[in-house]
Amino acid sequence: MSVREEDAGVVGADRKGIFGWMMFDWAAQPFHTLIITFVFAPYFVSQVAETPVKGQEIWGYATGLGGLAIAFMAPILGAIADTTGPRKPWILFFSILGIIGCWLLWFSPPGSANISLIIFALILALIGMEFAAVFNNAMMPDLVPRSRLGRLSGSAWALGYVGGIISLIIVLGFMAGEPSTGKTLLGIVPLFGLDSATYEGSRASGPLTAIWFLIFVLPMFLFTPDIPRRVSAKGAVVRGLRNLGQTLRSLPGQKSYFSYLISSMLYRDGLNALYAFGGIYAAGVLGWSITQIGVFGILAALTGVIGAYFGGQIDDRLGPKKVVSTSIVVLAACCIVIVSTSPNEVLFMTVGSADAASSLPDIVFYVAGCFIGAAGGALQAASRTLLVDQVPSEKVTEAFGLYALSGKATTFIGPLLIAQATGIFASQRLGITPVILLLVLGLLLLPFVSSKRAESAGS
Repeated sequence: MSVREEDAGVVGADRKGIFGWMMFDWAAQPFHTLIITFVFAPYFVSQVAETPVKGQEIWGYATGLGGLAIAFMAPILGAIADTTGPRKPWILFFSILGIIGCWLLWFSPPGSANISLIIFALILALIGMEFAAVFNNAMMPDLVPRSRLGRLSGSAWALGYVGGIISLIIVLGFMAGEPSTGKTLLGIVPLFGLDSATYEGSRASGPLTAIWFLIFVLPMFLFTPDIPRRVSAKGAVVRGLRNLGQTLRSLPGQKSYFSYLISSMLYRDGLNALYAFGGIYAAGVLGWSITQIGVFGILAALTGVIGAYFGGQIDDRLGPKKVVSTSIVVLAACCIVIVSTSPNEVLFMTVGSADAASSLPDIVFYVAGCFIGAAGGALQAASRTLLVDQVPSEKVTEAFGLYALSGKATTFIGPLLIAQATGIFASQRLGITPVILLLVLGLLLLPFVSSKRAESAGS
């Protein structure tokens, strides 16, 4: 298939519409940066739960349950949306759920006796944000021709990382103070009278994420074109389920599509677990403070911008599969480095002494975080375009629903495996090892996946 043939029939959106769509990634990224990875999750594990080990275990079960709910619902709702047409009503509904969930995370003081409320808020936020992303991703193929899809996805993901960096700087620089000093990373007293002793700055990451998303998702609703309604909503559920059933029955016969869903299910779960538990690992194993974890997050996000942007350029030139496979190799190597690092070990070799601790483990962890950010940004951006290559345009929302299912099917298994391994071995280091296996298994399935863009480039 030539580039012209693959671009045929795509009218696309104007610059304002494309910018509005890209702003969704900017709006949603603080949820992943502040809540799931660098601020709230480490705070919950180190200050809310009884012990760091118990906190990692609880967090794993909570995120696992949220992933399980998404896994069951995403393909069904995606098929229904493809039947009816417009995606924005779905994005609006789930955005409201996500905003409420994030806001409720404020009610999580240190040593809280009401852990169930925190878990409920986290699951609600996960469901809301993840589903909103499913329907937003489904709008992507209608905005630009296929030959520019990699650049669009990579640029949007890079923009999202920039949003994550800025939100992280706001929290660490102006809101979250160290209890020992009462000062933020910038050496000032936290704004709004936030109390450092009770970690109000870290808890405020929830409401900040909610407000940030509410403001910056508006350009997508205002400027990005949605597809018209195809049929009446009446009977849409039955039609959507019938279409989904047909897709599932035919899926094993579609080698590339089926292989990609399973492959992405594995490697994305490995990546998500690495993101979700990286800050938790640093807090519990290396004894890092929220500020140190935040600096780690800023570095990872900065390299994520670079990785996502240039990964998108390479995607358009060589195809998304090459970007995905290379990124997985880098992530697996970084994961091995992290697991082999402790306050007195690097690659399982002792560093420092009883009298003088070495700073090398911290440096190694920072460097690994930079590579994880770059590879993770490129991987996630290229994964969206590789999925679009697997389906016709009228099935794209259903495909992103199945993509969410394939990811969440092990997103709940991954954290649960980490939770169980952590509990069984009473070790955060051994608890994180399932990530490596997931990445390697995902890589082994990629040779069975085709990429239209790569085929066009080679013709």
